[in-house]
Amino acid sequence: MGVKPVIILNHPDTVKLVLKTAEPKSVGFGGIYRHGRPWLGDGLLIAGGQRWARARRLLTPAFHFDVLRPYIDIYNEATEELLTNVEVCAEKGESFETFNVVSACTLDIILRCAFSYRTNCQNLGKIHPYVAAVNEIAEEWTTRNRKPWLYPDFIFYLTSGGRRFRRQCNYVHSVAEEVIDKRQRILDAGHVPEKKYKDFLDILLMARDENGNGLTREEIRNEVDTFLFEGHDTTASAISWILYSLATHPEHQTKVQEEIDSILKGRESDRLLWDDLPKLEYLTMCIKEGMRLHSPVPFIQRESTRDFTIDGKTLPPGTSLSCSIFSVHHNPTVWSESDKFIPQRFSKENSSQMDSFAFVPFAAGPRNCIGQHFAMHEEKVTIARILHRYTLEVDPAVEVKKHPAAVMRSKNGVYLYAKPRY
Repeated sequence: MGVKPVIILNHPDTVKLVLKTAEPKSVGFGGIYRHGRPWLGDGLLIAGGQRWARARRLLTPAFHFDVLRPYIDIYNEATEELLTNVEVCAEKGESFETFNVVSACTLDIILRCAFSYRTNCQNLGKIHPYVAAVNEIAEEWTTRNRKPWLYPDFIFYLTSGGRRFRRQCNYVHSVAEEVIDKRQRILDAGHVPEKKYKDFLDILLMARDENGNGLTREEIRNEVDTFLFEGHDTTASAISWILYSLATHPEHQTKVQEEIDSILKGRESDRLLWDDLPKLEYLTMCIKEGMRLHSPVPFIQRESTRDFTIDGKTLPPGTSLSCSIFSVHHNPTVWSESDKFIPQRFSKENSSQMDSFAFVPFAAGPRNCIGQHFAMHEEKVTIARILHRYTLEVDPAVEVKKHPAAVMRSKNGVYLYAKPRY
């Protein structure tokens, strides 16, 4: 039982060889996704082969544009609660920790959109226990991946980190179970919601194969756990880093604010409409540049099931192929001044000349992020609403330092001042 070698890829020409395939994630001994299975099981993120193909086919309708369109109201409502929390700090002249505030908002959004599940998760006055649990799980997962002596389960679960990992996994599983049970009771009682389209949880609970068999309870929970994580944590990271970039580049923040002001001019409400989203062209450029610069998901890994020839070298089946998204996004042969925030990289003219695998925040190919349009719409509404009301400035008292884990975080958090615009 040896640890397999890992080949790290950091150029569009090499990562595309892997991302164009449906090769499975690495879940064998030493594979980075093996250590996430007690949390996410064989949900869409980790599953491979026929299990992945079935789940992808089953869940794709939940992210059709016609399903996403009504979510614009939820984005607006949840962001208004976020703004209320930011206002508390603004009135006191205090900075707010962006990740905590935004994570509560994105958790609220995914619970309401994908699961029709309402909570009070934004109004606790502190970090939500689910958000805290996911942070700890992701941290322990990353720590274990970096320490081969923790790969054996019997050793890992004897450590304090292993015990913390198991305890928090049990907690997030209980949240998923509660979400599932509540909807199942409604369906069992015959109270099927009158909705034109089924949401994510409807599809999971009502799906049947050609033999009339539904998903097992464990399969349903795996997908719920996966989408609760993927649907709030990665998006929260993206939004937080983009706000930080705009706060440190006031000239771009001002341009975004001018664009938002022009769209909302003359309206009685500050709420954005579905038809407004394509008009946020400069904000979209800033969002993409923020995701390039900070890479909310820093890397992904696959395991080859066949020979791969990369840069003239033939790699045998069973090789772990790690696509470093952060490295691709900072490769100096692809991006000039790669450490600088330059939204114009993503103008229509420049984008048309870009290699389609040079910018892969949502991965690419058949295993790309199923919820990428959902995430982009959510990011546009949340960021636009914040910048319409406030001008953001960085709190210089707290150092911002990248801390890669399952998602890109800041070691000390990201503290911003919100200055009211009106």
